[in-house]
Amino acid sequence: MDHETHVNGAPQNLPALNPPYEHPRNEAMASTVPLHKGHLGRRTFLRGVGTAIALPWLDAMVPRTARAASAAAKPPVRMAFLFSPNGVVGSSWTPTDVGADYTLSPSLAPLAPVRDEVLVLSGFSQKKGFDMGDGAGDHARSASTFLTGVHPFKTAGANIRAGVSVDQIAAARIGRQTPLPSLEMGIDPGATAGNCDSGYSCAYSSCISWKTPTTPMAKEINPKLVFERMFGTAKMDPRERARRDYLRKSILDLVRDDSARLQQRLGTADRRKMDEYFNGIRELELRIEMSSRTADRRPPHVQMPAGVPEDFERHVHLMSDLLVLAFQTDVTRIATFMFANEGSNRLYSMAGAKDGHHALSHHRNKEELIEQLRKIDRYLTMQYAYVVAKLRSIPEGNGTLLDNCMVLYGSGLGDGNSHTHDHLPIVIAGRGGGTIRPGRHLQFRAGTPLNNLFVSMLERVGAPTERFGDSTGRLYGLDS
Repeated sequence: MDHETHVNGAPQNLPALNPPYEHPRNEAMASTVPLHKGHLGRRTFLRGVGTAIALPWLDAMVPRTARAASAAAKPPVRMAFLFSPNGVVGSSWTPTDVGADYTLSPSLAPLAPVRDEVLVLSGFSQKKGFDMGDGAGDHARSASTFLTGVHPFKTAGANIRAGVSVDQIAAARIGRQTPLPSLEMGIDPGATAGNCDSGYSCAYSSCISWKTPTTPMAKEINPKLVFERMFGTAKMDPRERARRDYLRKSILDLVRDDSARLQQRLGTADRRKMDEYFNGIRELELRIEMSSRTADRRPPHVQMPAGVPEDFERHVHLMSDLLVLAFQTDVTRIATFMFANEGSNRLYSMAGAKDGHHALSHHRNKEELIEQLRKIDRYLTMQYAYVVAKLRSIPEGNGTLLDNCMVLYGSGLGDGNSHTHDHLPIVIAGRGGGTIRPGRHLQFRAGTPLNNLFVSMLERVGAPTERFGDSTGRLYGLDS
């Protein structure tokens, strides 16, 4: 039997880290064309063994002719859907006034630093979340209808059926324009089998993204695996991966040669952008590595909790930073992120709540329980505010990355205590490439289908559709 040999713990006879690489046509940096004679394509990659790093939006990607610039200088529009379970305390969530001069409600107060970047939307419903004769199971229906607008088939078996979600409709239309058609992330592990809510399969509670009516999209909860999926190292040869891990090679080391060639062709402003971009990637790598080391130090008899790393807020921030990086590099333009599975009973002691989230959502109108739930609502809004602020901090084109995004945050339940699917808590951040005017509270007629908003978002991201779920048309007023 052959044995792999090691010297001082290092695996031997492994391939070199950076062999010469020939760029495929249409993805090349066109290294034979000087910068003053052309421009970088938006789909330019830095490449190395087992990886490819897309670039952020650079001035060099704008064609020099006025006609071409007018058609190509505008960055793409991205959209993300961030999900929170168990509904909210409506009286503390919904602002009492409307328009641009509205006052943030107590639960939305963490949005104060980004108030001018968000649009608070009231009056939406997902009617297919109600029982429709199926009895209990509102939590499962909350998650499964949130982005599909389709009433799920009640089963705890393998014959699950819901509908295609709005993110996957977009991925099917525009997903070929990016390395990843879509990105699905979460904090709690998912499940596709078992009974999680009154006869509904666990798949309904742990997934909001559905590729087909019978195929939920599995979410990734491990930041390291998300990072590797984004940059291709998940496909690296196992021996090469072992060598890289031993040498603690950054993904930036793998593309060093391409990076050096590119830097020679960029102007001062673009070189500064690239430096900031690479610093951000490396900082994120180090944080992921440190989280892994912390998990490695856990005593073997201590059971690992749901999610990696163990600290919830650190986990959310790592995943949020990966989402932002995916949008910044145009790895994908479509993402979903579940802060928790629907019906989650996670403890938020860091927010000052001593009881589980799901238990508190059934507060039975007891003020002491409602107050704990308010603290959770506010804390989760803080996590959303982190994503919004991060997107706003990154320059892109003539504005920021956030300007070219639509980042929706909300729940498929309005009031968790009474299991209503009306008056859903919905906030959307970003300007959708100049087609949305944030900084307002818009109040629509009660019962307006949430799917009307999705129809409007699909149009803005380049995947127009006339109908979705129980939509009755486009949603007007987002841009005026």
